[in-house]
Amino acid sequence: MIVVVDYHKGNLLSVERGLVAAGASVQVSDDPAVIAQADALVLPGVGAFADAAQTMLQLGQTSVIRSLVEQGVPFLGICLGMHLMFEEGIEGAPETDTEQSSNNAQGLAILPGVVGKLPHTDMSGTTYKIPHVGWNTVQPYADASQFSSPLFHGIDPGEYFYFTHSYCAPDGPFAIGQTTHARPFISAVQYKDHAFGVQFHPEKSSDAGALLLKNFVHLAQTL
Repeated sequence: MIVVVDYHKGNLLSVERGLVAAGASVQVSDDPAVIAQADALVLPGVGAFADAAQTMLQLGQTSVIRSLVEQGVPFLGICLGMHLMFEEGIEGAPETDTEQSSNNAQGLAILPGVVGKLPHTDMSGTTYKIPHVGWNTVQPYADASQFSSPLFHGIDPGEYFYFTHSYCAPDGPFAIGQTTHARPFISAVQYKDHAFGVQFHPEKSSDAGALLLKNFVHLAQTL
């Protein structure tokens, strides 16, 4: 059973449908007791980091999700759900002009670092539209010629996925995918061998997104 965590931010139906089409048994729930019994977790979402983090804390979800991930339960964060994997985020927090603010919202702290603003100019000073909305490519991180993560099994470098966001994850050894909009940013992350995050929306990304969800469901069934 894959539980799609409902923290009251965004329409979860398309995520549920995508997972069912990938062969999963799915339950959408905001109940920490139900979440605690999950064989795997998916954390999607649309909205601001601070608001989402506060809602999860109030609903009693935060500590349960942290515990499950540390126990090795398969996990996939989508868009805002990936952002929430990190220690902090500036989106929706007071005084968000600096990523060093003590007022940053607190995330799940599965991964280290602060989720900050997506750069709106490239190295030459050309301005790009923010939010970044639409189809863009995902490449293996750094100099890799192929994706090494099982989440991207069967997916070619440079495949297109659907994005909509104004903030991006920090760089680090957890990065497995990158995309360029103005400048390169981290578009996929991995924690150990069971927890993943993607900046794009696989449930809206046609065949490539469906394959990625199928890969996650397979991982959830075999880990």
